[in-house]
Amino acid sequence: MQLGFLGLGHLGKAIAGHLLDCGHNLTVWNRSPEKAESLKARAAASPREVAARADMICLCLFDSAAVHSVLTQKDGLLSADLKGKILIDHTTNHFRDVVSFHELCAQAGAIYLEAPVLGSVVPASQGALTILVSGEEGGYRKAETLLAQIGKHLFYLGARGLATKMKLINNLALGSFMATLAEALVFAEKVGIDREQVLDILQVGGGQSLVLNAKKAKLLSEDFSTHFSNALIYKDLHCLQDLAHQEKHPLFTGAVTKELYARTFAAGIDSLDFSSIYKLFKGA
Repeated sequence: MQLGFLGLGHLGKAIAGHLLDCGHNLTVWNRSPEKAESLKARAAASPREVAARADMICLCLFDSAAVHSVLTQKDGLLSADLKGKILIDHTTNHFRDVVSFHELCAQAGAIYLEAPVLGSVVPASQGALTILVSGEEGGYRKAETLLAQIGKHLFYLGARGLATKMKLINNLALGSFMATLAEALVFAEKVGIDREQVLDILQVGGGQSLVLNAKKAKLLSEDFSTHFSNALIYKDLHCLQDLAHQEKHPLFTGAVTKELYARTFAAGIDSLDFSSIYKLFKGA
C-alpha cells in the first residue's frame, strides 16, 4: 500500500519516521519543504501530488485551520481524485471543524478518520502512541493494521467528533497535571529541598504519573526542547473551553490552566515544550 503523510512538525515527523522504519514507502509534504530533507521519503510539491500517489493519507497539522487549508487550497487534497482513499487525521482539531472535514471528504468519495493521538515525540518514534478514532467503522477496520503500527493502544469511539472531544478532555488532565507538578517542584525547591530528590519523591508519591515519567528528565536538566509545545496545549484548552461553553458546563481547573499557558506567550516560551511552564512558576 502506498502511504502519504502531510505535516512534518515535531510529532508528525516522528510518526512518519517510524512508518519508514516499519518498511513503508511514504510520499510526504510539508509547507516548509526543508523539514522533509532528513526523511528517506519521496517529497511532493503539493498535497494534491500526495493524494495522487497514496491510497491512505495521514495528516498531522497544527490546527483545524491548517487542515482546512490542506484540504481546500489550490492543489489541495480535495483537488485530487480521492474516491476510495482513506484520510487519517492525527491533528487535534476543533470539535466543530472536525465534523465538517468528515463531510467534505465524504462528498469527495473518501473516508475521513479523525485519529488524534495521546503521547508525543518519544512514543511516536517507538510506535507506542494511544490513538482515538472516530468515523466510519469500515474505514477504521481497513486502517486498523496501519494504526496499530503507530499506536500501542487504539480506542474506536464511533460517532463523528467523539475522538476529538476525548482528546481535548485528556489534555485537560495533561495540562493541569503538568502545571501542578511544576508548581510543586518550584515550591519544594524554594523551601530548600533538592530538585532531584523532590522529583524522586513525587514519582512514587502524589505525582506518580505518565506525565512525570515523560518530563522528569526535562525538569531536571531544564532542557525544554519541544516535544509538545505550550502553544499547542493552549490551543487545545481553548477548544475545550468552547466545548464547555456549548455544553453549559463549568471547567474550573481547565480555565485556570488555560490562562497559565496563555502566559507563556508573554514570557516568550510558547514554542518550548509544555513542561517549561516550570519557568513561569520559577520566575513568579
